[in-house]
Amino acid sequence: MVTKASAHSGHEQYTDWQGTVEELKGLVSDRALTGETMLLNMGPQHPSTHGVLRLLLELDGETVVSCVPDVGFLHTGIEKTMESKTYEQAIVCTDRMDYLNPMGNNLAYCLAVEKLADLDVPERAQVVRVLLAELTRINSHLVWLGTHCLDMGAMSVFLYCMREREMILDIFEMVSGQRMMSTYFRPGGLWRDVVAEFVPAVQAFIDYFPKKIDDYETLLVENPLWIDRTQGIGVMTPEEALSLGCSGPTLRASGVNWDIRKVMPYMGYETYDFDVPIGEHGDVYDRFLLRMKELRQSVRIVQQALNRLKPGPFRSNNRKYVPPPRAELGRSMEAVIHHFKLWTEGFSLPKGEVYVGIESPRGELGCYLSSVGENHPHRVHFRTPSFVHIMGALPFMAKQGLLADLVGVIGSVDIVLGDCDR
Repeated sequence: MVTKASAHSGHEQYTDWQGTVEELKGLVSDRALTGETMLLNMGPQHPSTHGVLRLLLELDGETVVSCVPDVGFLHTGIEKTMESKTYEQAIVCTDRMDYLNPMGNNLAYCLAVEKLADLDVPERAQVVRVLLAELTRINSHLVWLGTHCLDMGAMSVFLYCMREREMILDIFEMVSGQRMMSTYFRPGGLWRDVVAEFVPAVQAFIDYFPKKIDDYETLLVENPLWIDRTQGIGVMTPEEALSLGCSGPTLRASGVNWDIRKVMPYMGYETYDFDVPIGEHGDVYDRFLLRMKELRQSVRIVQQALNRLKPGPFRSNNRKYVPPPRAELGRSMEAVIHHFKLWTEGFSLPKGEVYVGIESPRGELGCYLSSVGENHPHRVHFRTPSFVHIMGALPFMAKQGLLADLVGVIGSVDIVLGDCDR
């Protein structure tokens, strides 16, 4: 709890806040400054804040009067680090932002590089990218569902979700050598082609998974305890969600039909047949139900991608930006020299700046890339949904709710602190 430490000249200092009353003005109500309401720290080491998130709560009894997020505890300077790397080296940094959406982070950055370089991506690589991006969405939603239920006291669902997620991580390891930090997408395509076991493994998963979604829904959708803890909690109208900059499931649960895969398609998403689930009430329950429906839509997209996965090149043949095939290194000195220069000096992009947005599991993930013609980015910046939702939507939804309901609200927004702080 934030406590009063001393009084001098009419001003009281709050030791836990590490600031003065003047600094608290505008963040909390005047009643907090006179002691009529209580200031309480939630986090940064709290299991239900899903990472090192600190919330300064003003409470009137058990009612949340105001909620002030305090972020930055996980800030690692990823964007500045990328600016000191070559374009190819910088990809590895993107995995470490939203660690539940590594393939999506790779994709946003690679699309920005490709847009600035006018670099083509072969059809096979585009299909594999879509397939793995949707498996990544399922992976992220499984972690969200499991931890969200754990916050609310439902242990069984967490264990089931982790069981299914293991199958996806095995597929990631199969194609990239890594379970999480894959760095598999590269400018112009993929790091390497998928292995022979890839298609049977993916097919086995999407044949198995829909029945598990049925199990989750049987446990939760009509569960009276779950309904009591989620319906009518953390409500946002469509106008409020739009004004707060929300995107992804948080926005669509409020009734706004906005999915970047549909309205500004990339990687051929316009050729896939899938629906965009929309909520009606904008509460915690609708955000839960909408993501459950998204799991089924991702399965549909993965099946379509499998059906259209045809033999072909997995990376562009543009030798200005793409290294030669490994098979050429043993018979061509020019290929060896080209490979050496690309991996030591990197490639340079034309001067200019681009912005590319994709639909991550949490909402709009945008990559801004600026080049001055050198072999490394001049500026890299990511527009991440977790930051927007923490700083805008979370304080709004928490206000005038109960402290006990705040845990459900935080979980329903599906935040990742690495995605927020970077």
